[in-house]
Amino acid sequence: MELSPEEKRKIYEEEKARIEAERRERVTGERSSTGLEPNTAGLLCYLGFWITGIIFLVIEQENRFVRFHALQSIVAFGGLAILGVFVRLIPYAGVVFGPIIGILVLVVWIMMMVKAHQGELYRLPLAGLVAEGVLPVEWRTGRPGTGKEQEIDLPATTADTAESSDRATGGPSASASGSASAPSMEKRGLEARPGEDRYWRAKPARVAGYSVAIVFNVLLLVFFALFHRYIAFYYSGPGGEIIRVPILTEAYLTFLPILATALVITIAAYVVLIIYDRYPLREIIQIVLAAIGVAVMVNLIAIFPFDFSGIRNDYVAGIMPSVMTIIFVVVAVALGISALVRFVKLMVAIAQ
Repeated sequence: MELSPEEKRKIYEEEKARIEAERRERVTGERSSTGLEPNTAGLLCYLGFWITGIIFLVIEQENRFVRFHALQSIVAFGGLAILGVFVRLIPYAGVVFGPIIGILVLVVWIMMMVKAHQGELYRLPLAGLVAEGVLPVEWRTGRPGTGKEQEIDLPATTADTAESSDRATGGPSASASGSASAPSMEKRGLEARPGEDRYWRAKPARVAGYSVAIVFNVLLLVFFALFHRYIAFYYSGPGGEIIRVPILTEAYLTFLPILATALVITIAAYVVLIIYDRYPLREIIQIVLAAIGVAVMVNLIAIFPFDFSGIRNDYVAGIMPSVMTIIFVVVAVALGISALVRFVKLMVAIAQ
């Protein structure tokens, strides 16, 4: 009996819906240690922005779907919060871009709660990549959000082989082998710990890096404390003499103690890491140093001890304050995101 095009399309749509339902059940159907349905827990990861993301990342130890959404919530909304703070530090930019960032946050917030409640493992363009880098999503590939995601063609485990055999023969082999293969599945999934063996093999290179960082920061401390007056524009005078037009203003003396303190703390931190190099301590120190870097950038923007009137091109002299402010904001945002990502990775390692 020949099926009509409408009947074929109906069968196709039903089969597609069945396959999609099975896929979502596979993604969200793992047991959740929160006692909630995985899609409900995924929604709650976004409800309180990055705060509930941190909460669910800590308390959820079983479900990969919930953990991924929790981490993505931290990275996405934490990064947007940091960006919003620093945009407001730029004159006039906060008035223009503040509402835009607010609308973006609202749209992403609603969209991700809907996606998570629907059981969809949707990855945001940047935050999803960061989250996947920390907790790799290894059971799907394909372009996220297109509906064309494919299951990864991984080598069959004991449970996979047994399940296939069970379907073919009707035997109970899958249940007999499922418990034996569970650890390997966890190692393949989102619960992989940091590579401790690789970490220790790289220790000599890290110690060398700490030493270089100490020397570099000492040179910066000496230069900015003793030779900052030489940061200037130099021109030849009518009689051949060298005219020096300082870039740093008197306000620099207000900023110098902040900079010197930050550099001294950085030097001391790297000395500690040379003496006692352990993964948790290293991550905590890097988080603290990134936070100190953000504080330095904020104070630099607030004090702004620069005078570009020595530039002979009036147009360039006029735009340089804005250009420098934008550069400082970008650096501060990058340091803030770095601290956030390291904090999340540390939380994941502690939770495991």
